[in-house]
Amino acid sequence: MEERWSTEHVLSLASDAAARAAGGRLSSPAAWSRTGCGQGALWGLCQGSGSAPYRTVVEFSTPAYQCSCPSRTLPCKHALGLLLLWSGDRAAVPAGAEPADWAARWLAGRRRRAEPTAAPADPVAARRRADRRAARVAAGAAELRLRLADRVRRGLADPGAAAGGWAEVAARMVDAQAPGLASCAAELDRLPADGQLAGHALLYLLATACERIGELPEPLAHTVRARVGFTVDSAELLAGPTVRDHWLVLGSRDSTDGPLTTRRLWLRGAKTGRSALLLSYGRPGQAPEPTLPTGWLLEAELAFHPGARPLRAVLGPRHGAPGPTPGAPPAEPVSAALAHYGEAVAADPWTESWPVVLRDVRPIATADGWQLTDHQHALPLHATPEQALWRLAAVSGGRPVTVFGECDHRGFTPVTVWDEQGRTTGLTTGGAA
Repeated sequence: MEERWSTEHVLSLASDAAARAAGGRLSSPAAWSRTGCGQGALWGLCQGSGSAPYRTVVEFSTPAYQCSCPSRTLPCKHALGLLLLWSGDRAAVPAGAEPADWAARWLAGRRRRAEPTAAPADPVAARRRADRRAARVAAGAAELRLRLADRVRRGLADPGAAAGGWAEVAARMVDAQAPGLASCAAELDRLPADGQLAGHALLYLLATACERIGELPEPLAHTVRARVGFTVDSAELLAGPTVRDHWLVLGSRDSTDGPLTTRRLWLRGAKTGRSALLLSYGRPGQAPEPTLPTGWLLEAELAFHPGARPLRAVLGPRHGAPGPTPGAPPAEPVSAALAHYGEAVAADPWTESWPVVLRDVRPIATADGWQLTDHQHALPLHATPEQALWRLAAVSGGRPVTVFGECDHRGFTPVTVWDEQGRTTGLTTGGAA
């Protein structure tokens, strides 16, 4: 029998406060018919304004959602309402039932799509295409390196040099099939004046490394390929070695870039102590998957992208349902966290940030802005909304707390805080994690 989730767990899956409220209104038995749960799924019919009821299915292990309503948000209010009903009223959702036919068809389709795909039909042709692309990327990197050197030679403050912009160079890198170089080149136009030299230097270093990728140690070569824009298929990663552990969900943050939503979800292995970052993307109106509650523990296998300092990972097979874990995660003082960030940058000079958990820190407001201090060292807080900073201060109340976030060269960006009783509060959304 599936362990029923808590109300807090269900609400943490909602995309926003409005979705939580709408789901709550649909959590009474009167709204549902033909409900049931079993075989790792939950289903039911919800009568809406039309003649036909909405068909709602939730698959627990991912979790994944399917509903015939017109909403493009995942989970929709019907999925949330059904989950809340199942969570709070055992009698309203009978367990051990056979899925309704429409639910069984959707579940069977998901299982078929999860099966491994066949190998490429023509590996020789695939190798030729890869070689052609490698040659084009190398040529693009050589051109980019010359452009960067010419720009620095003329002077970054030269108005004549700035007038050309980097949009045309970025387009050239797209033609060279090097999307990573293209986005970095385009970013140069948006950098502030005091960041221009560092931006040019890092991109020059990347272009040079790309040209000499055959001379690099294998882990660093993988890093350079990823930065340049070569991708690795998730199925290919999962076919290789995986790391099985009990992974604690440290926190997550969604950001939007045009119509696309990017979710960054951080994990920490209880046995291995490894940090992992899951990246996922959502189309307009849809929340990215997975949606794992902060503070929960998930036994699963992760496949890490190769690199000099592997962090990004792909979620593989899960072993059992996730569950809450009491207390704050293992943490470290500010000095140790900074040392880990430094090690990450030494291994991968293009590292933008590194996840750390700080122990016994207090937020303080100074004339130069907010800081986190453990009375030995202090980290400035940045890229954090004022509301989240005050929430952090309220949870602390002047007492030491455990804080998860990202270290970078500007300071620290908090994501989650645990109070003295080990209760979790998210700092990237509107309330408790």
